[in-house]
Amino acid sequence: MTYERARFATDPAHSRGRRIQEPPSRTRTPFQRDRDRVIHSSAFRRLKQKTQVFVAHEGDHYRTRLTHSLEVAQIARTLARTLGLDEDLAECLALAHDLGHPPFGHTGEEALNEVMAPYGGFDHNAQSLRILTKLEERYPDFDGLNLSWETLEGLVKHNGPLITPGVTLDDLPRAFAEYCAEHDLELASFAGPEAQLAALADDIAYNNHDIDDGLKSGLFSLDDLTVVPLVADVLGSVRRAWPDIGEARQVAEMIRRLIGVWTEDLELETRRRVARYRPEAVSEVRALPEPIVAFSDAMNEEQRPLRAFLRQRMYRHWKVNRKRSMAKRVVRDLFGLYMSEPEVLPQTWMERAVPADPMRRARLVCDYIAGMTDGFAIEEHRKLLSVEAFD
Repeated sequence: MTYERARFATDPAHSRGRRIQEPPSRTRTPFQRDRDRVIHSSAFRRLKQKTQVFVAHEGDHYRTRLTHSLEVAQIARTLARTLGLDEDLAECLALAHDLGHPPFGHTGEEALNEVMAPYGGFDHNAQSLRILTKLEERYPDFDGLNLSWETLEGLVKHNGPLITPGVTLDDLPRAFAEYCAEHDLELASFAGPEAQLAALADDIAYNNHDIDDGLKSGLFSLDDLTVVPLVADVLGSVRRAWPDIGEARQVAEMIRRLIGVWTEDLELETRRRVARYRPEAVSEVRALPEPIVAFSDAMNEEQRPLRAFLRQRMYRHWKVNRKRSMAKRVVRDLFGLYMSEPEVLPQTWMERAVPADPMRRARLVCDYIAGMTDGFAIEEHRKLLSVEAFD
């Protein structure tokens, strides 16, 4: 099946280019090249052992940041094709959107932001930009991956404009101001449609795979989910169609259908907005007063009970809270140790951290911790802060 390319799709032939100019690829568009660079990056590989909800070593069947990103990419690419957008850019943004997450997911982010409060704080979106523009060391002529303007713009603005009434560049994480001084990402406008799509593909993926993982973990049951109207309706339709199948197949079919409910709503609402605004170019999408890619108001309302259920029964379950508590202590302890004794850092990091002033040292230590996988952070904590390490 073929789909007509939307007039307002981002055109790789008219990309605004890279901060450092490079010869074009003979075989790939700029956005295909960006996607490939993300996939081959060290930061992307480390996502395989970074928490989504459950700490990565808790079970092989739970999502990690890597498998989550792959599911987001599949949904984003499919919807991009359906809507006539650039599939490669949507896929690239989906694959890259969580690169800046530290170990232990949002819990690790909270802990790092707490200890970094005197030094400019921590934001995983800003950390993604640092990784892609500074921290990856793969190329002889530049730091980072030197991605296209559209990819970096979409990465930092996928949830909407960053500069809004009452919010200036000075209020944002320092990484944004530093990069925009050399390569302006126009933080006061919306991102292109592919970035908007990737952000909502993220919502679709985690809403549904968190149901799946919560069921697998035993934190709640299928019958518990009947208090969520959207899920109850779909589960009921599955049970009526296949009353005798096992629970594992019921869950798989329910999740498949739920993803279909979300994607169909997104497609219909986006087409409604396209018909309303009739954008002729991606520049017009950026200038609109609201996103062009969106869920309907009805779907946004239907999502609320599910998110409230998952927050109560999964994200704040006492068993998960215990892991969160331990994860925060690991991050805080490692940060305090590295700041006070930078000589215990690996050689290349120590050489930069020992002579550094407190502000620069803190950012170096933050970069080091943020790059850790769950398992590495736990093992580093055991080696450096447990007396058992002397055994």
